Amino acid sequence: MLRQTYFAYNTPLGQLTLSSNGEAITGLAFGAVELDGDEAPTLLTNRAANELQEYFAGKRQAFTVPLSVSGSVFQESVWHAIARIPYGQTRSYSDIAASAGSPGAYRACGMAANANPIPIFIPCHRVIGANGKLVGYAGGMDIKEFLLNLERDYA
Repeated sequence: MLRQTYFAYNTPLGQLTLSSNGEAITGLAFGAVELDGDEAPTLLTNRAANELQEYFAGKRQAFTVPLSVSGSVFQESVWHAIARIPYGQTRSYSDIAASAGSPGAYRACGMAANANPIPIFIPCHRVIGANGKLVGYAGGMDIKEFLLNLERDYA
C-alpha cells in the first residue's frame, strides 16, 4: 500500500505544499496546508521542490517528476490537454476544449482547470480567455500573472 505524504516548501510564491503517494506527486497546494497523509518530506517531494526552484529560476522548462491525477474522464482529458501546452505559450479554454475532444465545452474546461490538483506541474496558468485576457486561476490572478511573466521572460 502506498503511503500518502505532504510537505510545505518555501518558494518565490511563498509556501507550496506538495503531496505524494510514494510513487508520484499527487497534489500542489498554495500555502502551507494540511493534506491527507503524514506530514513528512520524501525524496520525491524534495525532488519536485527542487524542480520547482529550477523552474522559478528560469533553468527548467519541463518537469520530470512522475505525476498522478485522479478525476473524471473529462477532467483528465482536459488536464492532459493542458499539460501539452508548451512552456511560454498560452491557449484559450476553447482551444483546450477542442484538444480534449469536446469542442464548445470551454466553460466545462474552465471548471476542470480549476479542479487541477497539481497546478504549475500541469500548467493551467497557461490557459487564458479567447480574447487574450487572463481569467480565473485557483491560486489567484497575481500568481497566474507571475507565472506567465516568468515563462515569457525565460522562453
